[in-house]
Amino acid sequence: MNLYDATVPIFTKFLGNLEKWLDKGAALAEQKKFDPQVLIDARLAPDQWPLKRQIQGACDQAKFTCAKLTGKEPPSHPDTEVTLADCRARIRTCLDYLATFTRDDFAGAEERRCSHQWMKGKAMRGGDYLDHFALPNFHFHLTTAYAILRHNGVSLSKDDHIGSLPFAD
Repeated sequence: MNLYDATVPIFTKFLGNLEKWLDKGAALAEQKKFDPQVLIDARLAPDQWPLKRQIQGACDQAKFTCAKLTGKEPPSHPDTEVTLADCRARIRTCLDYLATFTRDDFAGAEERRCSHQWMKGKAMRGGDYLDHFALPNFHFHLTTAYAILRHNGVSLSKDDHIGSLPFAD
């Protein structure tokens, strides 16, 4: 399997799901007559990131993963999002970036050396980077965003989290 299949379509699908969760959050805020900013600033625990940072984290993980696995330099997206509209724009920017990748870009990705500054000179081969760090980290931020919204009364289900499935006939 080409690592394109494990990254771009997966990140695209789940970031699209995240957009739908924000729609449901905005609808709840409108229905209950509260400022949707309450959701954007909400967090599960005092020492955990708020929803806006979970969105930034999920987007960053998707973009960094694809860039690292393809040997490209990722674009810089400063974490300046404050509002629901800002968070939606961040997701759209990430989705637009993901759409620039092709299957051919991922040739050799399984063995490509992947490193970040926080790894202090260490690295992982691409397949290990994806399996042991990138996908779990992406899903951590995504699931935490889901939990923040759900905890604040947004009606989300497992189906909202998983989204559509690629059934074969």
